Amino acid sequence: MAVFTEVSFDEAAAFLRFLNLGQLQGLKGAAGGIENTNYFVDTDQGQYVLTLFERLTFEQLPFYLHLMKHLADHGIPVPDPAPDAKGNLLHRLKGKPAAVVNKLRGHSELAPTLLHCGGVGEMLARLHLAGLDYPRQQPNLRGLDWWNETVPVVLPYLSESQRSLILGELAYQNHIAASSGYRGLPRGVIHADLFRDNVMFENGQLTGFFDFYFAGCDSFLYDIGICLNDWCIDLESGALDSVRADAFMAAYQRVRPLTMQERTLLPALQRAGALRFWVSRLWDFHLPRDAAVLKPHDPSHFERVLRQRLAHPYLL
Repeated sequence: MAVFTEVSFDEAAAFLRFLNLGQLQGLKGAAGGIENTNYFVDTDQGQYVLTLFERLTFEQLPFYLHLMKHLADHGIPVPDPAPDAKGNLLHRLKGKPAAVVNKLRGHSELAPTLLHCGGVGEMLARLHLAGLDYPRQQPNLRGLDWWNETVPVVLPYLSESQRSLILGELAYQNHIAASSGYRGLPRGVIHADLFRDNVMFENGQLTGFFDFYFAGCDSFLYDIGICLNDWCIDLESGALDSVRADAFMAAYQRVRPLTMQERTLLPALQRAGALRFWVSRLWDFHLPRDAAVLKPHDPSHFERVLRQRLAHPYLL
């Protein structure tokens, strides 16, 4: 979340009245994240999140908004996009695509325990199954094609050691993606960005997943790898906490057991998740966009995570 496009109190108030969400009482720009403009809004009817989309287009966005509706209908706790009087979920504000969703209860758990990791693992498996009959298609826009395009752009900012690491890993991921085993992995809708700050808990119970705007159709194993790289690591070193990882995987597999090929390729897809976020953070850090509120993430974190996945692969 960030603020690239300024929205005044009066503009937000008129927009919320248009969506029949009540009288605006509070408006606050959100500083976290780096993709879209986000405001927390309070009205006399409830608390919401107003998002103006800075990169996704009017043509791309129905996939994400209708996905949230679909998952909610299947019992997955996710934000509910507010429709207008005609039932449209996607709107326009300040000339940009916009949406409003309800704010989930609870708080993010930034120091997860085994209980939290298990809860996320179970709900992620339920999400994967719930999305199997979602009719819309959207590729993972930050997948291998994007890595191949973006790595050359960030190479000038890297040391020789970093260049060697990133080019070697990119070549490895292209090799994996061309394999028959990879092409046979179970696939469907994935969240693709399910970090600690995108999950809410209340009294130890998971109350929701949010921020679906990197979602797409890809292998479920890639989604698992991204989660393990955040929920089950030491943040300082990037080292995997195998006890938390085991709790996450046990809970996931109680809902959707992994295939033998998934078990074999799990280390490779964890590396893929680390590469994806190292590349995107390098891009955001060295080639930032202008914003009123913006806090780019430190790219060196996922460099450490990738080096740890190479040195100490996690095997089920």
